[in-house]
Amino acid sequence: MIDANALRSACLDFNGATEEFPFSRNPDVSTFKVGGKIFALTTLTARPLTVSLKCEPELAERLRAAHPEVRPGYHLNKRHWNTVSLDGGLPDRLVLDLIEDSYDLIVAALPRTQRLLLDWPGQH
Repeated sequence: MIDANALRSACLDFNGATEEFPFSRNPDVSTFKVGGKIFALTTLTARPLTVSLKCEPELAERLRAAHPEVRPGYHLNKRHWNTVSLDGGLPDRLVLDLIEDSYDLIVAALPRTQRLLLDWPGQH
């Protein structure tokens, strides 16, 4: 099961990833960004631990239908974001893949010069 430390580590393992706390009303909310754009959003102290991740709309719907731990993004565009419960119901590999997919979606939308600086595998 992925805990708060493993989640933070997984998000920060990507090239150019940073953690920021931009919400003065909710100072415990961690945002993980690349190129200034959010790819993961969580409150690491929350129980149950959840993370909101960007997702292709069609995949987002399939994941929600297949897994009760995957819900439409909380306070986000529900077409493009899922909130995933990390209470142990989903395989760790699936969660890590969803984090990577979210990062990749954000990087793919960055200007080419930023993608090159990140040495993003999808660039080559």
